[in-house]
Amino acid sequence: MKEVDVGFTHVAFVVRDLDKSIDFYHRYAGMDVVHKREPDVPEAREVAWLSDRTRPFALVLVQADVVADTPLGNFGHLGVACASIEEIDQKVEMARSEGVLRKEPVQAGDPVGYFVFFADPDGNTLELSYGQRVGLEASGSGTEPNA
Repeated sequence: MKEVDVGFTHVAFVVRDLDKSIDFYHRYAGMDVVHKREPDVPEAREVAWLSDRTRPFALVLVQADVVADTPLGNFGHLGVACASIEEIDQKVEMARSEGVLRKEPVQAGDPVGYFVFFADPDGNTLELSYGQRVGLEASGSGTEPNA
Protein backbone atom coordinates (compact mmCIF):
# COMPACT_ATOMS: atom_id res chain seq x y z
CA MET A 1 0.00 0.00 0.00
CA LYS A 2 1.55 3.30 -1.11
CA GLU A 3 -0.74 5.71 0.75
CA VAL A 4 -2.21 5.42 4.23
CA ASP A 5 -5.46 7.18 5.08
CA VAL A 6 -5.14 8.98 8.44
CA GLY A 7 -7.74 10.98 10.35
CA PHE A 8 -11.53 11.19 10.48
CA THR A 9 -12.61 9.31 7.34
CA HIS A 10 -16.21 8.09 7.66
CA VAL A 11 -19.42 7.39 9.53
CA ALA A 12 -21.07 3.98 8.96
CA PHE A 13 -24.77 3.05 9.12
CA VAL A 14 -26.36 -0.38 8.85
CA VAL A 15 -29.34 -0.17 6.48
CA ARG A 16 -32.19 -2.44 5.47
CA ASP A 17 -32.35 -1.41 1.79
CA LEU A 18 -29.09 -0.14 0.31
CA ASP A 19 -30.60 1.22 -2.91
CA LYS A 20 -33.29 3.14 -1.00
CA SER A 21 -30.65 4.67 1.30
CA ILE A 22 -28.34 5.54 -1.61
CA ASP A 23 -31.26 7.31 -3.30
CA PHE A 24 -32.11 9.26 -0.11
CA TYR A 25 -28.56 10.51 0.45
CA HIS A 26 -28.14 11.34 -3.24
CA ARG A 27 -31.32 13.43 -3.36
CA TYR A 28 -31.06 15.11 0.05
CA ALA A 29 -27.28 15.39 0.62
CA GLY A 30 -25.83 15.36 -2.91
CA MET A 31 -23.81 12.20 -2.23
CA ASP A 32 -22.87 9.65 -4.87
CA VAL A 33 -21.44 6.14 -4.64
CA VAL A 34 -17.63 6.17 -4.77
CA HIS A 35 -17.18 2.48 -3.91
CA LYS A 36 -19.51 -0.51 -3.81
CA ARG A 37 -18.93 -4.18 -3.11
CA GLU A 38 -20.36 -7.42 -1.79
CA PRO A 39 -18.17 -8.30 1.18
CA ASP A 40 -17.38 -11.88 2.05
CA VAL A 41 -18.89 -11.68 5.55
CA PRO A 42 -22.21 -13.10 6.76
CA GLU A 43 -23.25 -9.86 8.56
CA ALA A 44 -23.32 -7.72 5.41
CA ARG A 45 -24.83 -8.26 1.98
CA GLU A 46 -23.61 -5.10 0.26
CA VAL A 47 -21.49 -2.09 1.17
CA ALA A 48 -21.47 1.34 -0.45
CA TRP A 49 -19.32 4.35 0.31
CA LEU A 50 -20.97 7.70 -0.50
CA SER A 51 -19.37 11.11 -0.78
CA ASP A 52 -20.22 14.58 -1.99
CA ARG A 53 -16.50 14.91 -2.87
CA THR A 54 -16.17 18.24 -1.07
CA ARG A 55 -13.76 16.75 1.46
CA PRO A 56 -12.07 13.40 2.14
CA PHE A 57 -14.98 11.90 4.08
CA ALA A 58 -17.53 9.17 3.32
CA LEU A 59 -20.82 7.83 4.55
CA VAL A 60 -20.50 4.04 4.61
CA LEU A 61 -23.79 2.16 4.20
CA VAL A 62 -23.87 -1.55 4.98
CA GLN A 63 -26.96 -3.55 4.02
CA ALA A 64 -27.70 -6.30 6.53
CA ASP A 65 -30.54 -8.74 7.12
CA VAL A 66 -30.65 -7.75 10.79
CA VAL A 67 -30.40 -4.09 11.79
CA ALA A 68 -29.65 -3.97 15.51
CA ASP A 69 -28.02 -0.51 15.67
CA THR A 70 -29.82 2.37 17.33
CA PRO A 71 -30.44 5.08 14.70
CA LEU A 72 -28.98 8.58 15.09
CA GLY A 73 -31.76 10.82 16.30
CA ASN A 74 -33.72 12.71 17.38
CA PHE A 75 -30.79 15.07 18.05
CA GLY A 76 -27.87 12.83 17.06
CA HIS A 77 -27.39 13.48 13.35
CA LEU A 78 -25.22 13.52 10.26
CA GLY A 79 -24.68 17.17 9.24
CA VAL A 80 -24.31 18.41 5.67
CA ALA A 81 -23.79 22.07 4.75
CA CYS A 82 -25.62 23.46 1.72
CA ALA A 83 -24.78 26.33 -0.62
CA SER A 84 -27.99 28.30 0.02
CA ILE A 85 -31.15 28.58 2.09
CA GLU A 86 -33.13 28.16 -1.14
CA GLU A 87 -31.52 24.74 -1.70
CA ILE A 88 -32.59 23.68 1.79
CA ASP A 89 -36.11 25.04 1.34
CA GLN A 90 -36.53 23.03 -1.89
CA LYS A 91 -35.54 19.88 -0.03
CA VAL A 92 -37.89 20.75 2.84
CA GLU A 93 -40.80 20.78 0.38
CA MET A 94 -39.65 17.43 -1.01
CA ALA A 95 -39.34 16.03 2.53
CA ARG A 96 -42.82 17.24 3.49
CA SER A 97 -44.34 15.48 0.47
CA GLU A 98 -42.37 12.29 1.24
CA GLY A 99 -43.12 12.36 4.98
CA VAL A 100 -39.46 12.51 6.08
CA LEU A 101 -39.33 16.01 7.61
CA ARG A 102 -38.26 15.46 11.23
CA LYS A 103 -37.94 19.11 12.35
CA GLU A 104 -39.01 22.31 10.61
CA PRO A 105 -36.25 24.71 9.51
CA VAL A 106 -34.83 26.99 12.20
CA GLN A 107 -32.80 30.19 11.79
CA ALA A 108 -30.56 30.07 14.88
CA GLY A 109 -28.10 32.85 13.96
CA ASP A 110 -24.31 32.76 14.08
CA PRO A 111 -22.58 30.25 14.37
CA VAL A 112 -25.40 27.68 13.93
CA GLY A 113 -27.18 29.28 10.98
CA TYR A 114 -30.24 27.89 9.20
CA PHE A 115 -30.88 24.18 9.66
CA VAL A 116 -33.47 21.42 9.26
CA PHE A 117 -33.69 17.73 10.21
CA PHE A 118 -34.87 14.86 7.99
CA ALA A 119 -35.37 11.14 8.72
CA ASP A 120 -33.54 8.69 6.45
CA PRO A 121 -35.12 5.32 5.50
CA ASP A 122 -33.72 3.66 8.65
CA GLY A 123 -34.62 6.43 11.11
CA ASN A 124 -31.25 8.21 11.21
CA THR A 125 -31.36 12.00 11.29
CA LEU A 126 -29.81 14.06 8.49
CA GLU A 127 -29.29 17.76 9.14
CA LEU A 128 -28.95 20.19 6.25
CA SER A 129 -27.59 23.60 7.18
CA TYR A 130 -26.55 26.93 5.73
CA GLY A 131 -24.23 29.34 7.52
CA GLN A 132 -22.55 26.98 9.97
CA ARG A 133 -18.79 27.25 10.26
CA VAL A 134 -18.01 23.73 11.45
CA GLY A 135 -15.93 22.72 8.41
CA LEU A 136 -14.18 26.08 8.22
CA GLU A 137 -13.27 26.08 11.91
CA ALA A 138 -12.12 22.45 11.79
CA SER A 139 -9.86 23.14 8.80
CA GLY A 140 -8.44 26.27 10.43
CA SER A 141 -9.68 28.56 7.64
CA GLY A 142 -12.61 30.09 9.55
CA THR A 143 -12.72 33.33 11.43
CA GLU A 144 -11.97 33.43 15.13
CA PRO A 145 -14.99 32.36 17.25
CA ASN A 146 -16.93 35.04 19.09
CA ALA A 147 -15.86 35.59 22.69
